[in-house]
Amino acid sequence: MTLPSITVADGATGAVAVSTSSLPGDVEPSSEQAAARLDLAAAVPDAYDPPMTPLVLTILGDDRSGLVRAIATEVTAHGGNWERSQMAELAGKFAGIVLVSIPDERVAAFTESMVPLQGLLEVTVQRATSRTDGDGMLQWTLEILGADRSGIVSEITTVLDHHGVNIDSLTTGTREAPMAAEMLFEAVAELEVPPTTDVAALRSDLEDLANELMVDLDLGATD
Repeated sequence: MTLPSITVADGATGAVAVSTSSLPGDVEPSSEQAAARLDLAAAVPDAYDPPMTPLVLTILGDDRSGLVRAIATEVTAHGGNWERSQMAELAGKFAGIVLVSIPDERVAAFTESMVPLQGLLEVTVQRATSRTDGDGMLQWTLEILGADRSGIVSEITTVLDHHGVNIDSLTTGTREAPMAAEMLFEAVAELEVPPTTDVAALRSDLEDLANELMVDLDLGATD
């Protein structure tokens, strides 16, 4: 009987050739032979898996239904993948940032497809860039709660910048204080702290500022 075998004919292109090898009589291949052929087949590159380009979309427009669907439809139509996103409605405006992957040969067409959406959304498309400066960073979380007043974000971020701390994400909001007429400001920041940072000094500076601003502040390592 004859059994098919797969060999890589061109290492540069990943092209494959199919040949046959004979075994005497009706002898079946051993389990080791079968496993080896399966491993070889798995090692052959998938010719139908195109290289992808990561793109970052920023969007802004009047809040209305169908905005996310409009973008998602174009991503799918161009063979892309929706990977990560953060979106929110603020004061009647809908804003967000989206990471998608689009096949290399369709990037230009996808970018052009965003132009007709300008009647609904302002969309910008940029190629994503790789980050290596986050390697080795310590992950910390900063939580703030106190009476709302101007300058809180500015003064907190000034201290963080002084210590070389990077803000990975920041969520802020205001709400009514229970049993009081004042508004409360609250914030949660995910931080990247360099391993060389003097954490004790950072904490001390933040606590001094919290006392000055009369806010509660909690800084701790992310679990």
